[in-house]
Amino acid sequence: MTETSEALHHELAGLLTYINRVREEIATISRPADEEHHFDTMADQLDAVIKATDDASNTIMGCAENNDDIITELRKTVTDKVQLGLLEKISNNGMDIIQACSFQDLTSQRVTKVARSITYVEERVQALAEVWGKEEIDKVNVKGLDKTEDEKLLNGPALDPNESIDQDAIDALFD
Repeated sequence: MTETSEALHHELAGLLTYINRVREEIATISRPADEEHHFDTMADQLDAVIKATDDASNTIMGCAENNDDIITELRKTVTDKVQLGLLEKISNNGMDIIQACSFQDLTSQRVTKVARSITYVEERVQALAEVWGKEEIDKVNVKGLDKTEDEKLLNGPALDPNESIDQDAIDALFD
């Protein structure tokens, strides 16, 4: 074997090894141990995080604003300077709460970027899987797909309220 063909053979072997490793990784991504954590459900989970933080922030800010309205009404009836000072402190605390809730917008923007990245990776993985073919990917032996009994229980909150367990079923677990 000539030096050139030996180098070519070496490079081809390295490339084939790399391609096989990528196939294994694609197969692992295509068939995760936890079917609930496919890319599409990851994006859904992140969207749920955005909605939950938005809802919580709106509730907190609404309560703080309502408290400020109550404080405004109390100021009309209170004449004691100490009590007025305390009402001012409560009002300032409410404003601090409202300002702190502004984190939600930044959080939402960052989580949206992550969701877009996940979607991008999913599209690339799908394209590679299509190039190799589902049958070829399914042939790859993927290690570590079995979940422990504890992992099978860790599903997190249901995205759809109709899929969640009702309180009676939860209570029955503790009986």
